[in-house]
Amino acid sequence: MIRLLGLSGSLRADSYNTALLEAARELLPEGVDLEVATPHGIPLYDGDLEEKQGVPAAAEALKDKVAACDGLILCTPEYNHSIPGVLKNTIDWLSRPGKDQARVFGGRPVALLGASPGGFGTVLAQNAWLPVFRILGLRYWSGMELMVSGAHKVFDDQGRLQDEKVRDLLGKHLAGFTDFVRG
Repeated sequence: MIRLLGLSGSLRADSYNTALLEAARELLPEGVDLEVATPHGIPLYDGDLEEKQGVPAAAEALKDKVAACDGLILCTPEYNHSIPGVLKNTIDWLSRPGKDQARVFGGRPVALLGASPGGFGTVLAQNAWLPVFRILGLRYWSGMELMVSGAHKVFDDQGRLQDEKVRDLLGKHLAGFTDFVRG
């Protein structure tokens, strides 16, 4: 069984990115499981807080989930043409302390996808993640991009993926990433 962890970069209850990961659960290849996580409960990174109290429990729990998964799917919104702060903050906490970075990220396969109501999807946010992946030692799967634009048109009021073209692309993305994880 291949265990994937999908990390949504949004805190919104009706997040398109979380909905995209939930839709992915229905399209996984045989023998693959996907757990969906969010940044809920993780405070803003503060070096003084880390020094006095260590890594917060919510960040530590998520670190353990990342370290235990076979592959990480980062589902990123795009805010102001770049990485959303809440998701970058989460990754910053997960990389602390520095001696733990290799256990959590070192050599771990990672894929990107994202959804946005805008017309360009999440192209700039996805590109902005690449230097972060490099410094963390993640193995980025570049086999297929998936940037859902006009997200408000592809999900229904309950957050279910309704667009068959996006569903097909998501299935292909998951199959390609799973092959990459299998090596």
